[in-house]
Amino acid sequence: MERFDVRRGLIKEVEGSGGLGALAKEFFDHVEGSSSDSFEATHGVMTSIEARYENGAMIVDVTNVPPDFENKEAMKSAMEDRKRWTAFLDKATGYNSKQRGDKAKEWAKKASKAKSAISAAKHFMEMSESISEVKKEQAESLIKEIEALLEANDNTKAKGRAEKLNKLFN
Repeated sequence: MERFDVRRGLIKEVEGSGGLGALAKEFFDHVEGSSSDSFEATHGVMTSIEARYENGAMIVDVTNVPPDFENKEAMKSAMEDRKRWTAFLDKATGYNSKQRGDKAKEWAKKASKAKSAISAAKHFMEMSESISEVKKEQAESLIKEIEALLEANDNTKAKGRAEKLNKLFN
């Protein structure tokens, strides 16, 4: 499963022009179970495509089968399928390939910073003897909140809470 950031306002634009399912029909042959914010489809080497808009992002699960590498036509067809997939992602997210990669790195960096803050806070609490119980309780509460946000895949809020956790000990 992959997560792609979606340009602000694009989800409403897509929903206004028939939804994600209608957009998918422009690119893929067999689109089923479509709604304004999700669809299931198949196309060429992509035997299963499931996508939905969720919390300002597009969540996608794609199953690919490798083409027959000996057959030039099969390879050409697979390349065309990948081009369609990329064009769909461009239109459904509002970002090109490079921008999607940059956004994914940014998303991962937020999670990393949140995890790092948890680790640093736990280490600091173990090493320091002068931390009040109230501060420890606040830190533990923030740590639980950050872990829940990371579990819910809300890295932006997790990073914000991590900054608050860091300030608690500074």
